[in-house]
Amino acid sequence: MRFFGTTWVAHDGGYGPRRVGVAAGSLAAAVGACFLLRFAYQGLEIANASPFVGVLVIVMFSVCSAIAFRKTWEGFSKRPVDAAREEALRSLKGIGFIGSLVAYFVRSLTEAPGEALRRTEYETAVSQYERRRTARTRNPAARKGGRTKRR
Repeated sequence: MRFFGTTWVAHDGGYGPRRVGVAAGSLAAAVGACFLLRFAYQGLEIANASPFVGVLVIVMFSVCSAIAFRKTWEGFSKRPVDAAREEALRSLKGIGFIGSLVAYFVRSLTEAPGEALRRTEYETAVSQYERRRTARTRNPAARKGGRTKRR
């Protein structure tokens, strides 16, 4: 929701172009990250590292990217239950940053990432406010059983 401000509430103020920009930006960042990893892998080949190291690097980035994709995708629909667990997964999500970028891209094709979560929280807050507001009387002195006026 970082790039959208409050435009996600009514889909106004350039919401559509912002969503297209976020999708294109996250896809470009993911492609750039893939090139970066390719160059790193070529560096391992130039250094004559053992094939086991190359396979280990590929497996590590693949697994971390899959976990980062899943955790990022879940974060769009619900708040994390355990903040300490999310903090423990921070480095793993950092290694699998490509998965997070891809999740951001895929989600931005349908809505602003995190919009559904924020919308449900927003609508809940508005309905709670309306219930509290309508439960009050306009004039507290006019309540039944209230004090009578002194003369």
